[in-house]
Amino acid sequence: MDAFFGIDDLSGIAEAAAAIIPGRTGPAEKSAEFTDRTGCRPLLSMPGSAYVKISDGCDNHCSYCAIPLIRGRFKSRHVKDIIEECKILLGRGIKELCLIGQDLGSFGKDFTNDPGGLAGLMKALSRLEGDFWIRLLYIHPDNFPMSILGIIEQDKRFLPYFDIPFQHGSEKILQKMNRRGNCKTYLELIEKIRSRFDDAVIRTTFLTGFPGETEEDFELLLDFQQKARVDWLGCFAYSREEDTPAFGMKGRVAKKLSIERRGLVEERQIPITEKQMERFVIRNFEVLVEEKFEAHDNDKQETLYLGRLPFQAPEVDGAAVIISSRALELGAKLPCRVIARRGIDLEVKPR
Repeated sequence: MDAFFGIDDLSGIAEAAAAIIPGRTGPAEKSAEFTDRTGCRPLLSMPGSAYVKISDGCDNHCSYCAIPLIRGRFKSRHVKDIIEECKILLGRGIKELCLIGQDLGSFGKDFTNDPGGLAGLMKALSRLEGDFWIRLLYIHPDNFPMSILGIIEQDKRFLPYFDIPFQHGSEKILQKMNRRGNCKTYLELIEKIRSRFDDAVIRTTFLTGFPGETEEDFELLLDFQQKARVDWLGCFAYSREEDTPAFGMKGRVAKKLSIERRGLVEERQIPITEKQMERFVIRNFEVLVEEKFEAHDNDKQETLYLGRLPFQAPEVDGAAVIISSRALELGAKLPCRVIARRGIDLEVKPR
């Protein structure tokens, strides 16, 4: 081991590397790319979008998860620091702020003077000026703060996009995962959200092959999938994480079977997502333009663009294929009309 540095300051990577280069003496200079004002950092996301971490660590202690061992206890960032970062990013032309953390729903619980949790942060963000989106990514279903729904209704810049990892539909498996919810309470949460927003979009994740998962448990998962009819779903086969409570649990499911079950979940989700996307066809939305590419059809060459609609999160959901005869600016929002669905992707034209 040559050097140690904390997870709170990524500039430590450059400093540590410079300090151990043969022939170097004295402390390394900070890279010009990093500053204490995190909104000035290099952006690794697609044009127009930026991730804003509002917390780190986790106190949920799901039995399969090593995040508390790796990242430590849950810790919220100060609201004023988050707001300052967002101001800088918006000043750089960012059109989508993606709030991230291991569990956004727990934001602020560790503060001595509680500013109102996630809802309080969202109210502070509402005071920022400009035309941009705010997307909330990852809210633990057992910690979902219902107070945020009213804020999303009031400020349309907060997208009605809800990333809620339900993980399973069997109460027995959920209890073994150290999660407090069950199929009934999770379906009720989905219904409450959809009753407030006609265009509510829900993404979730499932975990197959958790220790003790029987065929009956898996059928309960499939039943929950059909009843929930979430818009987007990611499924993972369980993998043992050393030093987690689940690591030594009895009733291990064969890896091959876990993967087969994952495949079946993914197969059943395709028509659900396609059906959910149908409701957006022949409607007008803004699209965040991200990529340009050349399409070749026989001897014909066509310039196309890829972007995302409000109900498509970066990297994990489908895409909007933009058909345009004019040059478009990457990273800009563009008024478009959805004209067709192509699988889980959508085809749009500028208005």
